[in-house]
Amino acid sequence: MFSAWSRWWSGAFHGAQVGAATVLVALALAAPALALAVLALAGMFDSTATLSHLGLTVLPRYAATTFLLTAAVVVIVLSVGVGAAWLIAACEFPGRHALAWVLVLPMAMPAFVMGYAYTDFLAPSGALQSALRRATGWEIGDYWFPDVHSWPSAALCLGFALYPYVYLLARTAFAERSASLTEAARTLGLGPFEVWWRVTWPVARPAVAAGVALATMETLADFGTVSYFAVDTFTAGIFRAWQSLGDRAGAVQLALVLLVAVMALVWIERIQRGRMQFHARSTQSPERTVLRGAWAWGAFVACAVPGVLGFVVPAVLLLATGVGSESAADARLLQWVANTALLGAGGAALVVPLALLGAYALRVSGGRWVRLAIGLANTGYAIPGLVLGVGLLVLAGLTSQGLAWMGELIGWQAPLIAGGVAAVFYAYTVRFFPVGFQGIDAGLRRISPSMDQSARSLGRGFWGVLREVHWPLMRRTVAVAALLVFVDSVKELPATLVLRPFDFDTLAVVAYHFAADERLAEAAWPSLLIVLVGLVPVVWLSRITLSEPSVARAKGGAPTG
Repeated sequence: MFSAWSRWWSGAFHGAQVGAATVLVALALAAPALALAVLALAGMFDSTATLSHLGLTVLPRYAATTFLLTAAVVVIVLSVGVGAAWLIAACEFPGRHALAWVLVLPMAMPAFVMGYAYTDFLAPSGALQSALRRATGWEIGDYWFPDVHSWPSAALCLGFALYPYVYLLARTAFAERSASLTEAARTLGLGPFEVWWRVTWPVARPAVAAGVALATMETLADFGTVSYFAVDTFTAGIFRAWQSLGDRAGAVQLALVLLVAVMALVWIERIQRGRMQFHARSTQSPERTVLRGAWAWGAFVACAVPGVLGFVVPAVLLLATGVGSESAADARLLQWVANTALLGAGGAALVVPLALLGAYALRVSGGRWVRLAIGLANTGYAIPGLVLGVGLLVLAGLTSQGLAWMGELIGWQAPLIAGGVAAVFYAYTVRFFPVGFQGIDAGLRRISPSMDQSARSLGRGFWGVLREVHWPLMRRTVAVAALLVFVDSVKELPATLVLRPFDFDTLAVVAYHFAADERLAEAAWPSLLIVLVGLVPVVWLSRITLSEPSVARAKGGAPTG
């Protein structure tokens, strides 16, 4: 009995330690948001006129456009991500192995880079319409062509760039589905669709919800894509209030409204999930259904289109645009690549351990303070990058003032804290903590608590359970989370634009400057290099996700559950 009491006390003590460390980390990650809140409250009375003006004029249009854009992106990432994940994980058809790789490639293609490629190709002065006019003799006003600079175009670019979030997490969940549970459901008389809906989908739902949440927050916080497509979203309104009206406090208040909206969406999803628990333990390799005939061709097309439109076509267009441009011989390209890779690797190295700590603390402790701390830490992804950068500068200014005051008291010369590489790393950690946390937390939720209890009954301590039970099951999920953070850090633009040191440009910053000056030929090579830098971890990610064993079961006709 004494041994059991000692193990319980040791587990509770370590759990409290992890919970306390998680709270401290969350406070550090939430510090920029808190600084923004202080700035917003300090300017509450001064910015009333600005808020009233926006509310009476353009704010309703911003809100409506943001809602339509976000809803369209959610529909795209859900349909493409879940559908492709199920076909790759559960079915066998010609080209499946190659398409499993191709479907991940759009993760290396930033949405704003995709927008550059398609806009240059589809615009009235682009190659497609120019060839159409040469072939028909028409003028610009003689025919109808979809408006490229519109919110549906932005939604398509964002959707095809963000669906890998859902695809990767859903594919891992589908690949780890329990074959024994599926067979048991079939013996109870359930049809294929009922098996999928009542057995397979509940287990995969946390992973899908995590991917959709990431895509939603990325859409709400996006600035580069919507600004290039001239779409009046809520984020565009924030920057317009800041830049055109010169009211920083009013812009921050609007950013906090956006933040509250995102937190409300996450809260609604949690409430809708209720107290349902989703655990699966696969005791045997899941089988894949071999598709033939029209079903096989349909699956091939359904999996090929997202990868082709999201990566292959824009990459070819960028390459065609960049051929012969002066930027191809720019001696600074290698330095831009090195800066980008450095920031991406540093961001992943900081985020993943903190995300693993937070997810494990939520599992073993789950107290009110831990849940509140995790909620605070996950707010950074919803803050637009440029506003986050200003929040960090405000925080740095307040910290410098505090250190200077302390230095005067003790006769010490306090250092001046400002933007730099360390500030960029801090911004990446705040911004992309939810990317690592959502994936790792979804992976932990698929591990039954009974495995923890069994390990503890065999004498394993708190860290022993993590090392010997969870880590072997979580290595692939942690690797996926690290690569997601790296790729997102490589593509990050606004915070890097604000916080980077002088003469420390990344590929995203350079591409943005060229595109803003309508120098798309010069922007092509930096954009292509963003894709190449992100492509290396994406290929590795594909190797990881394709390494699980699976058995194909020959069966013609429609896929089964």
